[in-house]
Amino acid sequence: MSEPDVSHRIALRIAKPADVAALHELVNAAYRGDSSRIGWTTEADLLGGQRTDHAALGEFIAAAHGGDRAMLVCPATSDSHAPEEFAACVQLERRATDAYLGMLTVRPGLQSRGLGKALLAGAEDFVAREWRTKTVTMTVIAQREELIAWYLRRGYTRTGETAPFPYGDLRFGEPKRPDLHFVLLQKALG
Repeated sequence: MSEPDVSHRIALRIAKPADVAALHELVNAAYRGDSSRIGWTTEADLLGGQRTDHAALGEFIAAAHGGDRAMLVCPATSDSHAPEEFAACVQLERRATDAYLGMLTVRPGLQSRGLGKALLAGAEDFVAREWRTKTVTMTVIAQREELIAWYLRRGYTRTGETAPFPYGDLRFGEPKRPDLHFVLLQKALG
């Protein structure tokens, strides 16, 4: 699989197994705990605990070498002597004729600068070019209306479908309310 050719002012590459620790730090910092409150994408009022763990990230990245998965990362620095740190990442999975997009993450201190838009556009370009998919789908926690509105402004639509939140599975966090569920969003490409 070739490296993504992204012309949206950000450099993206496919994550490697050595990236798991840095990705774990980025995703959990952006979604959970006090560090996530710096940005606007926090889930800290809805969920405690972790957003993901090392094992889940490692399994996803290891399975990505089969061609139906990719974790795209945007390095935070170009200093090749510094330890790898990421500004953003997104998880992609080919499912039949469409692509599933998840875990779109921008470091909290870098949010509201257009990086998320560029990352989303880069992910859409990647799945259209590499996998020839015509549609992107995702699930978003229904109570995250501001985030849903952000995706709607980027061409996604509500499908009307919902899915239950995985209560009791601490890999997805510790719910702080009993009514969490997901809504399905979709966008046709090209």
